[in-house]
Amino acid sequence: MSLFRTLFRACIVLTLLPFGAAWGQECTGRFVNPLTDVCWECLFPISIGALGIGAAAGAPDTPNPPSPLCYCGTPIPRIGLAVGMWEPARLIDVSRAPYCFSNLGGLSIDPGVGAARGRTGSSSGDGSSGSLWHVHYYNYPLLSWIGALLDLGCMQTGGLDIAWVSELDPTWNDEELSFLLHPEAVLFTGVLAQAACAADCVAATAGLPLDGLFWCAGCQGGMYPLTGAVSAHVGGVQASLLAAERMVYRLHRLGLALGTSGQEALCGPVPMPIIKKTQYRWQMSQPVPATAPLLGCNPTGRSSVLWESLRELPVSGENFGYLLWRKKNCCVL
Repeated sequence: MSLFRTLFRACIVLTLLPFGAAWGQECTGRFVNPLTDVCWECLFPISIGALGIGAAAGAPDTPNPPSPLCYCGTPIPRIGLAVGMWEPARLIDVSRAPYCFSNLGGLSIDPGVGAARGRTGSSSGDGSSGSLWHVHYYNYPLLSWIGALLDLGCMQTGGLDIAWVSELDPTWNDEELSFLLHPEAVLFTGVLAQAACAADCVAATAGLPLDGLFWCAGCQGGMYPLTGAVSAHVGGVQASLLAAERMVYRLHRLGLALGTSGQEALCGPVPMPIIKKTQYRWQMSQPVPATAPLLGCNPTGRSSVLWESLRELPVSGENFGYLLWRKKNCCVL
C-alpha cells in the first residue's frame, strides 16, 4: 500500500506539471489607463523650428528643422509653422501565448488559425535556448481621442486598430521563410556586424541610438533575423522588447510604417524602408507601466537594465505591452 500511495502521488505530480507550465503562459493584461499608465512628460519637448519647449528627463530630442517657417502644397505653397513633438501613436503586445492581447485587458481569442506556442529555453523542456514571441501592433492615436493639441492640425486621427498580428504571418516564426523576404540578413548576422552593435548600445544608453547601424537594436541585440525568435534571451523584458523592435523594423521594411520626423516629413509621412531608430521612444505599459521619464522615455536600444527591475512577474506578468512614442514634425498651416 505504501508503494501504491507513492506511485499514485507521483502520477498526480506528473499530471499537474504540464498545467503548471501552461499557467506561466496564460494570457494576462489590462487596458491602458491614459491618466495613470502614460508617461505624459514623454510628450516633450515641443519645438517650433529649432526652439524646444520643455524636456523629458533622460530622453534627448531628435534634430528639428532650423527655420520656424515652412511651406507645403502645390502649385501655390501655403506657409506655416514648423512644429515638432512626440506623440503616443502605437501599442504593441508581446506574449508567448498565441492570440493574447495583453493591452486589451488580457483578451485571448481563437480565430481558428493555429499558431505555435511561444517559449523560453527554460520552459520548453527540450534543451533549446532563447525564446519565441508573438507580437501584435495597434494604431493608437491617443492624443486625438482625448482632444489634446488638436489645434496643431497634424496629429494622427482615427480609432484603435489592430494593424498586424504575427500569428497570421507565416514568416514571423520561420527563419527560412523570413530569409526569403529579407536576404540581406546574411550581411548583418555575422560576428563583425553584431560587434558593431556594442557602439549602438552605448550611444542609445547615453543618448540617442546610431541610425547608421540600422541592423542593431542596441543593448537588446540584433534586428536580424526579422522573426520572433530571440537567441540571446537574457530576461523577459529584454527579449520581449527586442521582439517588439523587430516588428517595427519589419513594418518599415514592408512599407507599412512611415517616416514622420525631420525636414522631409514636414508636409506629411514619407516612405522609410530603413528604420530611423531615433524616431521612436519606448514605454512599458504591461505588466507594470513605466510612467516616469527616466524609466519610460527609452530610445530604441537603450539598456533595459536601468528600468526592468520588478517588471517581469511570475504567471501574472509574463505577457508584455509597450506604448510606442513617435517623433512628429509637421507644418502647421
